[in-house]
Amino acid sequence: MAEFQSRALGRMRAAVTSLGFGTVPLAGFKAKVSFADAQAIVKAAYDGGIRYFDCAPLYGFGKAEYNLGHALRELGIREAVTVSTKVGRVLKAKSRTKALDTVYGIDWVEPLPFLDTYDYTYEGIMRSFEDSQKRLALDHIDILYVHDLGSAWHGDQADVYWKQIRESGYRALDELRSSGAVKAVGLGVNETEAVVTVAREFDIDCAMIAGRYSLLNHAPLEGAFDELRQRGVSVVAAGVFNSGVLASGVKNGGASYDYGDVPEDIAKKVAAIEDVCVAHRVSLPAAAIQFVAAHPAVATVVLGAKDVEQTRQNIESFSQDIPASFWADLTEKGLLPGTAPVPARQWAHRA
Repeated sequence: MAEFQSRALGRMRAAVTSLGFGTVPLAGFKAKVSFADAQAIVKAAYDGGIRYFDCAPLYGFGKAEYNLGHALRELGIREAVTVSTKVGRVLKAKSRTKALDTVYGIDWVEPLPFLDTYDYTYEGIMRSFEDSQKRLALDHIDILYVHDLGSAWHGDQADVYWKQIRESGYRALDELRSSGAVKAVGLGVNETEAVVTVAREFDIDCAMIAGRYSLLNHAPLEGAFDELRQRGVSVVAAGVFNSGVLASGVKNGGASYDYGDVPEDIAKKVAAIEDVCVAHRVSLPAAAIQFVAAHPAVATVVLGAKDVEQTRQNIESFSQDIPASFWADLTEKGLLPGTAPVPARQWAHRA
């Protein structure tokens, strides 16, 4: 079993291991998943040292929450782990609800018979939280993220939802945290701008940011991560493979970038990174994971896995030894900015 560091999020009592588990694959993402499969994956993550598990109502329209909660109970490990879920969506019966047209459309395989509706009001957040408690069968949830708030997801409709959370949604988050129903609150988004905006308006503890900081994306180095650190907001990094291209590479084909085709410029950059990996005998997934984990603003990296073997591979990749010369070559070839924190900086002082 790997020994992952335990880290507090922000200034609150919620603690996470430096590697966490994301439950999108437990919800039927591109493939059918049984409860037995889900429980085996959760057990493999736990046996491997992971003590933080994230889910959301969106994932399989409640299926990830159901599978995770039931697995934690069956395995008898609830009190040993930290659990997060999300608000901002309320699930309603599929037979009486219109499907949303979203940025990243996911056709879940055998989801639960519900569809999501957006609601960032006090009432919507409270209902979403209580519904999640029922699906998870937990009397409290450790961390609560507001899901997909901001223009990157909602586009022209973003102002509608900003108005909802500002008028009453923040009050719900404050009430849930101050009452002890949750230990920490934050955002779960695919952008950094929304996190900075909320951090300036409301005292959040953390933010799950997916895909915006990776071997391919470095924009948060331009000031966002520094500001979040100054405000005591811990970053929970997800999407570090940019939906797959940094796990599989591009040389064998079939990769995706942010749930779409891989643009030509991205493909060239990934191929160049792969060449450096080969030269130093470093796996691409290990480089992708450890690069993100090295930033001091990042408290934990959250990874999903489709089966037990992939779960174990993720744990091994997090712990793989990577020589300092590898990061030096990436930087010298212009594949990483010189300001990017990396796991080792010894090469910066070489003659």
